[in-house]
Amino acid sequence: MSYLEPAEFVKKMVDSGESKIYMGRRDTIVRAYMAGAILALAVVFAVTITVNTGNALLGAVLFPVGFCMLYLMKFDLLTGVFMLTPLAWLDKRPGVTIPRVLENWGLVFIGNLAGALTVAVIMSINFTYGFSVPVNEVGQTIAHVGEGRTLGYKEHGFGGWMTLFIRGCLCNWMVSMGVVGAMVSTSATGKIAAMWMPIMVFFYLGFEHSVVNMFLFPLGLILGGGFTLGDYIFWNEIPTVLGNIVGGISLTGLTLYSTHVRTQARREIV
Repeated sequence: MSYLEPAEFVKKMVDSGESKIYMGRRDTIVRAYMAGAILALAVVFAVTITVNTGNALLGAVLFPVGFCMLYLMKFDLLTGVFMLTPLAWLDKRPGVTIPRVLENWGLVFIGNLAGALTVAVIMSINFTYGFSVPVNEVGQTIAHVGEGRTLGYKEHGFGGWMTLFIRGCLCNWMVSMGVVGAMVSTSATGKIAAMWMPIMVFFYLGFEHSVVNMFLFPLGLILGGGFTLGDYIFWNEIPTVLGNIVGGISLTGLTLYSTHVRTQARREIV
């Protein structure tokens, strides 16, 4: 699979973070829009498989097809830039400042959200024949997911909020490993294989992904889910985003950077 050594692909991670900071605003938003839209479609794909087969594992095994498509096209997810762009600042790349990192995060957030909402509207029409018939089984499943992953956490109060945060951390640990997977090989098949594994893990274990939720919950609201916009924002999106930030930076970005770029000198044994 034309595997690259860690010192090589971690440098590519830093270079990628720098390039995203310098990318034009239009390109940043367009690429983020397409990433949000493709990931949303992959969620529908996985949920449809789960509903039609009754096998959640099969849905998780096939969900990464969307992630692989969007990263092969060099589109950007918020979870990926959470991990990559701070590395360029940490590496003291010229012109990379905290305000520019935050601006990039904001633009990618807007693009991902717009893409996810677009597919949410399209799929709500698709599930109901233009709102002329009752919601089909896949749509009902998505609506109930929205209820369980907002009100279900709300029932536990602060403990539920912290659980969301932790699941957001674990999610972007795995998703960021998928982003890195796109850099560990110079062949398309090698990239796909390396991306597939951690994305399958995150999806099957039900960890919380901020961009996936930008699609699931608005669609659930459109289809009549029994929760509110406020429930979604406070009892899912906010702690999920914070967890995604912490997990991506600390569990993937900093660990790889600290041991493969800022390596510690070997101590000589006398």
